[in-house]
Parts: sequence; C-alpha cells; structure tokens
Amino acid sequence: MHGRVKVKTSAEQAETKRKEREKKLKLFQVASAAAASKRANGEFDKEALEITKNILEQNPDIASLWNFRREILLFWEKGRLEEVKEVLSAELPFLETCLRVNPKSYGAWHHRAWVLAHAKDTDWAKELRLCGAFLQKDERNFHCWDHRRFVVQHAGIPDTDELEYTSQLIGTNFSNYSAWHYRSCLLPRIYPDPEKKGRVAEPQLLKEYELAQNAFFTDPSDQSAWFYHRWLLGRAEIEDAITCVYVSKPLQTVLVSFSKPVNLRKEEDEAVLFIDSRPFPTKWQVPDKRSTFSHVWVCKLPPGLLEGETLQHCLHVAWKDGQLNKECLLYRGSNESWCQDSATDQKLFSLELSVEKSSVLRAEMDSCHQLLDLEPENKWCLLTCILLSRAIDPLGHASKTLTWFRKLLAVDPLRAGYYQDLHSKYQVEDGLLCMEYAETRVLHLARKELTSLFHLDLMVLVTHLDVSGNCLHALPLAMSCLQCLQVLHADDNEIEDIEGVRNLPVLQDVCLKNNRLAHLSQLQPLTSCCRLVSVELGGNPVENLPDFSTHLDELLACTRPV
Repeated sequence: MHGRVKVKTSAEQAETKRKEREKKLKLFQVASAAAASKRANGEFDKEALEITKNILEQNPDIASLWNFRREILLFWEKGRLEEVKEVLSAELPFLETCLRVNPKSYGAWHHRAWVLAHAKDTDWAKELRLCGAFLQKDERNFHCWDHRRFVVQHAGIPDTDELEYTSQLIGTNFSNYSAWHYRSCLLPRIYPDPEKKGRVAEPQLLKEYELAQNAFFTDPSDQSAWFYHRWLLGRAEIEDAITCVYVSKPLQTVLVSFSKPVNLRKEEDEAVLFIDSRPFPTKWQVPDKRSTFSHVWVCKLPPGLLEGETLQHCLHVAWKDGQLNKECLLYRGSNESWCQDSATDQKLFSLELSVEKSSVLRAEMDSCHQLLDLEPENKWCLLTCILLSRAIDPLGHASKTLTWFRKLLAVDPLRAGYYQDLHSKYQVEDGLLCMEYAETRVLHLARKELTSLFHLDLMVLVTHLDVSGNCLHALPLAMSCLQCLQVLHADDNEIEDIEGVRNLPVLQDVCLKNNRLAHLSQLQPLTSCCRLVSVELGGNPVENLPDFSTHLDELLACTRPV
C-alpha cells in the first residue's frame, strides 16, 4: 500500500474547502475592520491604501473601500502631490488586476475613470487598447463599453473612427448587439437628418438597411440585427405641437390637445388662450381630474361669453411663449368648432417615404417574404414583415398583417401579450385613418381582437365609439379625454373597470352587456356622467344582485339632464 497517493473522498474535499473559506473569511473580517477603523479615525496613510488594496484584489466589488481610497488621495492632494502622482500611476495596473478578477465590477470601472480624470499625461491610446482587449473577451460587457465612451470623449477621438470600429466588430460577429447599439448612437451625430431630430440622413440610412439585411440573412435566428433594423424603421422624435383646439358653446368649454403629455400648470409650459385677439384668463384642467401630465387639457368659459350678434369668434391658443399656435373659428349659429391636425398629413402612423427609400423597403419586404418561405416560423422575420408593411402602407397591408400576427402568436406564445397589444395599437391606428378618410366622428373598432385601447388623445372629437366584441378588461381612465363622446358600445368584452367613463360631459348612451361587472361599486363612475340617458348592462353578474334594478333607476335619475 506504500507509495500510492491517497484519494480524498468528496466529504474530505468539502471539509477542506470549508476550512479554506473560514480562513479567508477571518482574514477578510480582520482587514475590513482595520480599514473601517482607519476611515473612522481619519487615518489617511499608506497602510490604509495597502489594506484596501489587499482586500480589493480578492473582491473588487466593495464600493466603500474604493470610496476610502479616493478620500485618501484627495486628502493627500493638499500637500503630498508627488506621492499622489506615484499612487495614481500605480493605481492603473492594480485596477487592471482587479478587473481581471471581475471584468464587470461597477466599483473598479468607476474608480478607473476617476483615476484617469485626475491623472496627468494620461495615455488615452493605451486605455483604448485596454478597452479593446476586454471587449475581445466579452463583447457585451456594458461596463467596458461605458468606459470606452468615457475614454473616447476625453481623448477627442472622432465619431467616424468609432463608427469604423463598430463596423469591424459587426463584420467579425453579426451577433454583437452592443456594437449595433453603439452604431445607433453614432449615426445621428455623424449623418443627422436635417428635418428629423434624432434620425439618420437618408443616403446613409439606405446603406444601413443593406448592412442589417446582410446580417439577418446570414443568421436569421439572431436577434441583434433584427433589433437594429427595427431602430432604422423608427420614427423621428415627436416634436412639440398643438394638435387640436376644440370649442363647445353648450358646454362653454375649450379643449386643447398636444403631441406629448404636458403640464400646463407649470409656468414654462403655460398655454395662453386668446378670444377675439384678447388674452383670456384660464384655469386649465386635466379631464380625468387626477393626472399631472396629459395630452389633453380643458378650461371653462364664463356663461354667455360666446353669445351675441358677433358673426364669428376666433379662439387662439399660444404655447411655448408664442412659438406654437393654433386657432379655430366659431361662427354664429354653430354650437361647436375645431381645428385638428390630420393623421394622414402628419404621417403619424407611417414613414414619410421618398421614391428611393420606398423602393428599398419594398425590396426588403420581398426579401423577407423569400426568407419566410425558407423559415416560415422565424418570429423575427414575421415581426419585421409587419413593421415593414406598417411603414410602407398600413391600410393596404392590413389583412396580411393580421395573418402574420396570428402566426406569431402560434410560433412565439411566450410573448403573446406583447403581440396582442401591438396588434391592438395597429388596429386603432387603422380605425382612426378610416374615420378620417370618411370625414366622420364615428370610430368603429368592434371585433378587432383588441386587448387595450391606444391613441386615446387622438379621439377627442369622436362622438360614437364601438369597441364591442374585443378582449378589453377595462375602460381606462385616459378615456376621459373623449370629451365629445355621446355613445359608447362596449358589449361582449371582459370589462371589470369602467373608470374611463368618468367625467365624460356629453355621454348619453352606454352599452356594457356581457362583461364582468359584478359589484354595484363598479358602476360608480357612471354617476359623473351628467347627461346619461341609457345604460345597458344585461349579461353582467351585477344584474343578479337583489337591489340592482333599484340602483340602476337611481343612477339614471341622478344623471339625467335637467
């Protein structure tokens, strides 16, 4: 038996590791206590630096120790500049050692940036090479990407050089999502679209489409290039604008809607109402009475202000110190008037395509169709076909879009909620376009498989809304911006919450049959509808309650117009 190596059992190995961990833990506790004691006593000396160094070399994720090291160096800057310079030069290789222990250490990367900012004669080229080395080991290390941007900024490296760097990385590996993302940050700065803030000039944009297409045709299952392609299809940043001004003589109300949620109670966002060229003191309110920011704001006018023999009244709203304006004319004998931007003219739901860009996107659509023939269950290709169809012609591709959505739900059920909501958004957009083309104020969204309601701020002029036969669980509070709504049909859904009907001033008829309204308290929002005449609730659990009929009669009695 002599001369043979004894093989330790698993229990013995576990015990050995436990003893080693206990030994390390004791040393760590002693060192941490010593560092904490020195910091508490204000002992900013070399020993403190050595203690923190020994700990951080083993565990670089202790933020308090990095803070202590910076406090020591800042303290020494008051009279020990040579020593500070010496420590800073030694700090970079020490930090490199720490980053090799954990390349994603928040504290180590932050401290490295601090050291570089405080050191003199920093070798930024060397630092850039270090970033390249770390990114070569892990191309998605976002800590290193952030640090690279810091280095690029301080070294004054041109954006064009960085764009070339992303091209090299993408050429090596199409799956480098971080490089695609960095590219999306650089392009708007290098090739800005003069008319669309945050977007890329068209000549370069067309080249990027080709680059993305090469990537996802090389590996159709990789998501990086598909996401980048989706960014390319994105719209420009929404600009501040007044999108609608509406006035109602019977209600003595002025309504204003904006392209973004705003807070008119803030002095810098104040909107001024002029009536017949005279400024009128206003108290703007949010329709739901709760929100701070909203697309839609209303104000009450004094009774009789719009009466008289005047042929017309001009209502003018000025915003952003008069830089943005919109007005409407209320003629004698009219009860209401409005001025609203056109969704079609403003290209709210589609891209503004030149002939060249349109041809490129149509060619991409054809290519995606070919890819679908080869890989009919590729979810990225299906989703991109939908996005391309929306960019080119939303209504013209509506039936194909529905087919693709249904296939997406089948091949990727884990993201069913996202696909259903996206489909709902597109269905609402199509409904709004059809309503605009028909020059009506009746919005038909029945049996569209809606799971949610979108673009409610664009429905401020709608008088009749039909959302029956969908999958809605609630009429959201944001529906309160439908200040012109008179008739609401929402039968055959799964509605349990009707907060959206609260504060609708001209709502007269509500149909909520076959939903999930089970308690009398759920009907309480209807009491705020002061002109309600008819409510239909058949097929809801609430109708089986003993006092339901009495409660409904009382509800209608208290809301019936006087």
